[in-house]
Amino acid sequence: MGDRSKIEWTQATWNPIRGCSMVSAGCENCYAMKQAHRFAGPGKAFEGLTEIGPTGPRWTGSIRLVPELLDQPLRWKKPRMIFVNSMSDLFHEDVPDNFIMDVWIKMQKARHHTFQILTKRPERMQKLLSYWDRTVTREPGPYPLPNVWLGVSVEGQKMADERIPVLLQTPAMVRWVSAEPLLGPINFCIPLTEQDGTQRINYRVNSFFSTRAPNDKRPGLHWVIVGGESGPHARPCQIGWIRDIINQCKATGVPCFVKQLGKSPEGTIVGGTISDRPIRLYDHKGGDPSEWPSDIRVREFPR
Repeated sequence: MGDRSKIEWTQATWNPIRGCSMVSAGCENCYAMKQAHRFAGPGKAFEGLTEIGPTGPRWTGSIRLVPELLDQPLRWKKPRMIFVNSMSDLFHEDVPDNFIMDVWIKMQKARHHTFQILTKRPERMQKLLSYWDRTVTREPGPYPLPNVWLGVSVEGQKMADERIPVLLQTPAMVRWVSAEPLLGPINFCIPLTEQDGTQRINYRVNSFFSTRAPNDKRPGLHWVIVGGESGPHARPCQIGWIRDIINQCKATGVPCFVKQLGKSPEGTIVGGTISDRPIRLYDHKGGDPSEWPSDIRVREFPR
């Protein structure tokens, strides 16, 4: 839980905070709750942070700070891509401001690493980071930190519409979205309404993505991760939803990373036709690209 990671889009995890609470439908089958519950016995790392609910382990909502782990990235000499708080949310409402500041200072000092932050609470992130600057953190160097990527987790259109605009208002060098578990289609590009009432999509004018035009200073997204849900209670993911996100990314030049299809992917191309039956895969998470349709074998990183 604090070193090398099996998550395909990162290299290591760093967890100076433990515990979380559920805030939207994407939390329902969170892998971290199940993993934490394995270490929730007396005297163990996640004691008191999980409980058993109707469908398995659940967060209790309690948070535990682990200050002894704050220096961990400084001890890793080889540069790594590090997922911050894979077992929590850095911007959870019960994490004190000064502890988040401590995390920020450590990331600022460990400039040889790239830190990937993912939150479902972008409002707090935006509020704090819009206020902080190099004077507040008392550390020299550029702001926003070039080695810190800020992201939000979205599971469908509603959360995308709520969380992404807040992310775009937050100071960051790289902004990213994790559409996992993907529970419905997401249109990152807002339809334009014509005078006759019809709608069309202009990917480079009206979207959450950066247009990357030389004189365009508007903030945009720089990376999208997408994946279906895994686990015993996994909800199905339509391959068409994933394919559509890939196409939106291609149209705007934004890197896309397909992590997995999930336990119950539906609707892929079978013999030139669309099949609505669940696809049976050998990999129980749908994480083996060799089993996917060739056009969705996409695993790109920000440049």
